[in-house]
Amino acid sequence: QVQPVESGGGLVQPGGSLRLSCAVSASKSSTNDMTWYRQAPGKQRELVATITSGGSTNYADSVKGRFTISRDSAQNTMYLQMNSLKREDTAVYYCYAEVWTGGDYQVLQGYWGQGTQVTVSS
Repeated sequence: QVQPVESGGGLVQPGGSLRLSCAVSASKSSTNDMTWYRQAPGKQRELVATITSGGSTNYADSVKGRFTISRDSAQNTMYLQMNSLKREDTAVYYCYAEVWTGGDYQVLQGYWGQGTQVTVSS
């Protein structure tokens, strides 16, 4: 089925930038909302940013003004531009995609990526 694949994580110094990507093996028209989550060690998974199929966005307060979520209009890929990174941003970042699946009778299902590690450290 659908398997979102994240990429772009790595080690960066505080104040640096990273750009995460999430490729979804589904058509753009079949993909509904897409969301970035993250989970730091010892903490619960939290919502970072979400973007609807129409391009509407929402951000966690902790990343507003620093992160930008977007979707590729040509390919079914979601991005997270992360600027002014802080040590508190260190976490595994997960892509979550809602996709309409099925033939004549479609159902909306959610799919998680495997996660990509982002480490902010000096």
